[in-house]
Amino acid sequence: MMQPRYHSKTRTEHLIATGRVILSTFFLFAVWLDPSEPTRYAATTYGILSGYLGYSLVIGVLTWRQAFGWTKLHLFTHSIDLLVFACLMFLTTGPNSPFFVYFIFILVCATFRWQWRGTLWTAVAAMCITLLLAWYPSNLLLNQNFELNRFIIRIAYLAVVAGLLGYFGAYEESMREILAMLSQWPRETLPQEPGADGQGMLGHAAAILRAPRVVLLWEEEEEPWLHLLCWTAEGCHYEWKEPDVFGEIVADGLEQASFFTRDAGSSHIPVVCNTVAGLQQRYGAPLNAELVRRFDICSACVSPLDGEKISGYLLALDRGQLTPDDLVLGGIVAHEIAARLDHALLLKQLQQGAAADERLRLAHDLHDGLLQSLAGAGLQLVAASRLIESDPAGSRDSIMQVQQLLAAEQRDLRMQINDMKPLFSRRKTEEFGLAKRLEELAGRIKRQWEVACSVTCHSPTPRLQRSMAREIYFVVHEALINAVRHAEATTLRAEICFDAQWARITVIDDGRGFGFQGCYDQDQLSDLKRGPVTLRERIDALNGRLVIDSSERGARLDITLPLIEQGG
Repeated sequence: MMQPRYHSKTRTEHLIATGRVILSTFFLFAVWLDPSEPTRYAATTYGILSGYLGYSLVIGVLTWRQAFGWTKLHLFTHSIDLLVFACLMFLTTGPNSPFFVYFIFILVCATFRWQWRGTLWTAVAAMCITLLLAWYPSNLLLNQNFELNRFIIRIAYLAVVAGLLGYFGAYEESMREILAMLSQWPRETLPQEPGADGQGMLGHAAAILRAPRVVLLWEEEEEPWLHLLCWTAEGCHYEWKEPDVFGEIVADGLEQASFFTRDAGSSHIPVVCNTVAGLQQRYGAPLNAELVRRFDICSACVSPLDGEKISGYLLALDRGQLTPDDLVLGGIVAHEIAARLDHALLLKQLQQGAAADERLRLAHDLHDGLLQSLAGAGLQLVAASRLIESDPAGSRDSIMQVQQLLAAEQRDLRMQINDMKPLFSRRKTEEFGLAKRLEELAGRIKRQWEVACSVTCHSPTPRLQRSMAREIYFVVHEALINAVRHAEATTLRAEICFDAQWARITVIDDGRGFGFQGCYDQDQLSDLKRGPVTLRERIDALNGRLVIDSSERGARLDITLPLIEQGG
C-alpha cells in the first residue's frame, strides 16, 4: 500500500534515500582519493561501490517521484544496505574497516522506520556480521595486523550507539502515541451528572498521563459547590461538597503553577513546579492535608484548570516516575478538560435559556390564541342565552358556532402539545396550512364580533417551516383581535406578501387607534413603552420589524418577518 506524499513515513524515506545517495557518493570519492584501502579485491570493491551508487540513485528517484511507502520495499532496501555493509567490511580488513562508520547510517534508518525494535534487530545483525568477520580465519585471526583492542572498542561503540538510538526510538514512539491520543479526545463532556460521562474523558486523560488514578476538582463561577470526579481503572465516582471543605487546595504560591511531588504529605520532599518565572524547586506540603487524606495521595502531578467559567485542579496520582515533561503534558490535558467543562456549562445555560424562551412562546400562544377565542366564545354564549326565547333558531346557530370554535381551538391545542414532545415521540402531523387557517380566522372574527374582516395573501404562500407558519398566524391573529377588542373597529383588513426572504404583513382597521397619534417604529415604541406589548414582544423574538401609524380614524400596522430556511 502506498503512503500519501506528505505522510511522515514518506518523509522518512525521502530523508533516508537522500542520505544513501550522499553517503555512497562520498565513499566512492574517498576510496578514489586514498587507494591504500582496499589493498585486496580493489576492482571488486570499486564495482560494489559504483553499483551501490547507481542503486541509491534509482531508489532515490523512485522515492521522490512516486512517494513509495511499501513495507516490503523498506525491508528490501534495509537488507541491501546490510549486505553492502557486510561485503565492504569483508573486502577491507573486516572489523577494522573504515566502512565501519556506515553502521551508524543503517542504525539511524532502522530507528526512523521501526523505532526501538528496528534498532535492536539491526544492531544484532550488524554485530553478528562483525563477529563472523573476526572469526573468519583466512581474513583476520591469522592476520598479524588484526587489532584486538580496536575490535573490542568498536563492538562497545556499536552497543552504546544502538542503545542511544533505541532509547530515542522508544521515546519518539511514546510521543507519537501521546500526540495521537491528544488528537482523539472522546466527545463526552460533563453535563449535570458527570459521573458516567466523565468516565471516557478522564480515562483518556489518565491514559495520556500514564496515571493509575486521576482526580478532578472544579468550581463554577455561579454555583457555590466544589465538584469532585475521581477516575480509577474500576470506575468513575462523582460527588459535590461545600466549597471550603478542603480550604485552600494548594499551598500559597502554587495556585497558578503546575507542579509534581513524590510525597504530597511530606514537607521535606522537594516540589518541582513550573511557574511564570520558569522551572523551580521548593520544599513544603503542596496540597491540603485533608485532601491528601481523603484520596490517600502520595505521588501527584497537579495542573490548574483555568477556564472562562470554571476553575480548579487536575491531579494525576500514583505515577512512579515524574519529570518536567509531565508538567507540560499535564498543562495541555488540563487546558483541554477546562475547555470541555466550559463547553458543558455553556451548553447547560443555553438549554435553560431555550426552555425559558419556549415557556414564554407558549404563554404568548395561549394568550393570543386560546384565551382570546375563549373570550369570544363567552360573548357568543351570552348573546345566545338572550335569544333562547325570542329567536331559538338564532340561538342554536350561535351555540353551533361556539361549538365549532371550541373544536378548532382543541385541534390547535393538541397540535401545540404534539410540537412540544420530543422528536422521536411526536406523531406525524399535517402541514400547518397557513392560508386556510387565516381564512378560517377571518370567518371566526366575523361571526364572533359581527364585524367586516378579510385576510388576503397577495402572492403564493411558500412552503414554510411549521413553526414559522404558526408564528405568522399568531401575529395576524393578535393584530386583528387587538383592533376589534381595544380599538372597537368595525372593518379590519390584513394583507400578506411573501418574497424569498421576508413575510410582509399589513393590518388596517377603522377603529379609534392607539393611545398616541403618528408613525412610530419598533425601537421608538419600546423606548416610549407604547403599542401592543404582546405583539411587540412576539415580533422582537422573531427578529422582525414593526411600524405603527395611528390616528383617530384607525391604525395601520406594517410588520416584516424574516423567513427561516424552508423545510418540511
